[in-house]
Amino acid sequence: MRAPRARASTGPSTRRTSERTGLAVPAARLGQTGRVKIDDTDRCPCLSGDPYGRCCGLVHRGERVAPTAEALMRSRYSAFVALDGDYLKRSWHPSTRPGSLSLDPDTRCLRLDIVRTWAGGPFDDAGEVEFRAIARDADGRYVLHEVSTFTREGGEWFYVDGVQMPGEPGQPS
Repeated sequence: MRAPRARASTGPSTRRTSERTGLAVPAARLGQTGRVKIDDTDRCPCLSGDPYGRCCGLVHRGERVAPTAEALMRSRYSAFVALDGDYLKRSWHPSTRPGSLSLDPDTRCLRLDIVRTWAGGPFDDAGEVEFRAIARDADGRYVLHEVSTFTREGGEWFYVDGVQMPGEPGQPS
């Protein structure tokens, strides 16, 4: 399986930005910051069914913390759609957080499927979320299948790390 499109880097990305974004964001626009602008009334990219402004947008803006590991996973997926590297770094546990992060603006996030969760509830301090993120880039469609580990400290969930699962039958690996 190909590596995820977010990666630690030592310098700024030299790639041009584009308006290619997640399918769940019909009116996405590239803002002044290089992030994709998702309107509060747009359907949230995490596919919860709620508008972005009442879902992951609240978490991205710091108006609410994710109550569960799965909610943090969904907010991180939405941050990939929005090219919000600042939020991705803030939600990454300090012990494993990279110094810098480079996002590929030409990757189009298509769908997030939560396979299962282990613990990670509002009264837990640790949890895991298995997911499949389907995306398309210049090389074609791919599936990132990962089991991510989360920890909660001071009432806030953080992404710790993830283990990529082997490719799926019929999927590029």
